[in-house]
Order: sequence, then structure tokens, then C-alpha cells
Amino acid sequence: MKVNIALLTVTDTRTLKNDKSGSILVNRIAKAKHNLVTRKICKDNKKDIKKILKKWLTKKNIDVIITTGGTGLTGRDITPEAVDEIADKQIPGFGEVFRTLSLKTVGTSSIQSRACAVLAKGKYIFALPGSSGGVTDAWDKILKYQLDINHKPCNFVELFPRLKEK
Repeated sequence: MKVNIALLTVTDTRTLKNDKSGSILVNRIAKAKHNLVTRKICKDNKKDIKKILKKWLTKKNIDVIITTGGTGLTGRDITPEAVDEIADKQIPGFGEVFRTLSLKTVGTSSIQSRACAVLAKGKYIFALPGSSGGVTDAWDKILKYQLDINHKPCNFVELFPRLKEK
């Protein structure tokens, strides 16, 4: 099953031409035969991030939103706060598993990541680090499998029809 994905890079310094982490995700999404519906870059500004995410949450042709950047500890890193403000449910296991996997590649520096995931309006939002290693770990070790309908014993995709249940 093809998943329709929107990709947002949160950065004050990069453009589409030099967005290495975004480009890695574009390639991974294509390799997995999913659809990249839209891709944007925005500044580290909570209002702007929320505006884009809220617009994407209204689009029927988007199943999953992936952000990259803004998940660190600096004053400008605001993506988790923006995502949290529009979330219906937290998916704490995503961040826990991500940091556990990152421990193997970046050691104790993994504690500096605030990568997270939520459900909002029946869609998944994954907030990934801006580093190329971080997005590679998140995709290759988690999202590649959870966005594959054939992954067992369970996956995020099989839950799509039930995410808006009341």
C-alpha cells in the first residue's frame, strides 16, 4: 500500500537545494514506493510550523506528515512544542525507540534528541531530528517498517481506517 506523505523541513539556514536530511527522506520515500505529496521548508517559528501542519491535516490526500529539524535543545528548536499543540494523542514509543536506536550510533548524545510522534486529525506526525544520521536512523530502523502494510506483527498503516474512530 502506498502511503501519501508530506515533508516539512524546519530550519533557519537551509533551502531545498542544500536540505540534506530532507533529500535523504525524499529518496527513502521514493525507494519505499510511497507518494511524496508535498515538501516545504519553513523557519524555526512555532506559528509558521503550526500553520503548515494544520493546513496539511485538512488534506485528504495526506496520510503521514514527517518533519525534520527543530527537535534539539537550542532556543530556536520548537518543533516538538508546535506538534504537541495540535496533537490529539501522543505516540511516546516512537521517541523512546528512536533514542534507543540512536544510542548505538551517537552514544549518549541520543539524550539530546526530542524526536517525537503524535496523532492529529487521524494522521500521523513524526518529528525527526535535522541531522542526516538522525533521519536515516528514523526511516531505516522505524518508519520503513511501520509504514509498510506487510510488516508484522503490526504496523501504523493497518490502523489508518480506525484512527478517526470515536
